[in-house]
Amino acid sequence: MIEMRYDLGRDTTVKLLRAVGVAVGVLAAMGPSAAADSAQSFRAEYSISYLGLTLARSNFESTIDDKSFRLQGSLSSAGIAEMFDDTKGTTSASGSFVRGLARPDTFAADYTTGRKAKKIVIGFAGGAVSKTVNLPPPKPRGKDWIAVGASQLRGVADPLSATLVRADSLEEVCGRTLKVFDGEMRADLSLALAEKGPVSIGGYEGEAVVCEARFLPVAGFRKGHKSIEYLKNRSKIRITFAPLGTTGVYAPIRATIGTRIGTITISARGLKQIR
Repeated sequence: MIEMRYDLGRDTTVKLLRAVGVAVGVLAAMGPSAAADSAQSFRAEYSISYLGLTLARSNFESTIDDKSFRLQGSLSSAGIAEMFDDTKGTTSASGSFVRGLARPDTFAADYTTGRKAKKIVIGFAGGAVSKTVNLPPPKPRGKDWIAVGASQLRGVADPLSATLVRADSLEEVCGRTLKVFDGEMRADLSLALAEKGPVSIGGYEGEAVVCEARFLPVAGFRKGHKSIEYLKNRSKIRITFAPLGTTGVYAPIRATIGTRIGTITISARGLKQIR
């Protein structure tokens, strides 16, 4: 998962796609829609902001048919964030649908923060993580580190694939738990129905559903980490999903995530079919 640091002041580092972590990753796969008998491709653009100030922008292309999916995207720091830390990266995921669930085969992220280059690769087989590569390797962990066990890597998805929600209706979108592994952290995102109604966001106009999300860290983090504890115990997370086409696929078009320094907002800026 792409990690972005914005040093906005003492003790206010926002690790946008790591410490905010899986919760932010939910927005990354916006845009898929396809007819049941043929693949279609879509492009989505996002802005990520804090206190009304743009921190990053991302673009994603998604291709989905009835049996498989492929997602590719890029993300870069923007606005005020460029003054503190220039980050650019690409990410991708592919896999298939099994009984309505997205089951990834591969996930990869390559990015640079300043002069530091990082790479994450996750392989999946038999419904579980089969390979994890982090370059450069993580530093040695202390005694307060909660390690990820093999049993916790079954039935999980990467941050992109996890956001592909197939359901029979808007009411059924939120009644689930997303189990996510980003290459280091293992966490759950439990979704509960908050409200539904008409919306107009990023080119989409129509019915949508808002899920309240609870961030539940499982492993792969330091015990007592303040940002993680805040996300677990105090953060208010709301994710808006909209139906796409007639596929039964629902995708996020907006999310707000409460952090220790304020609310991060991720919002679709544009959606269109490209082929």
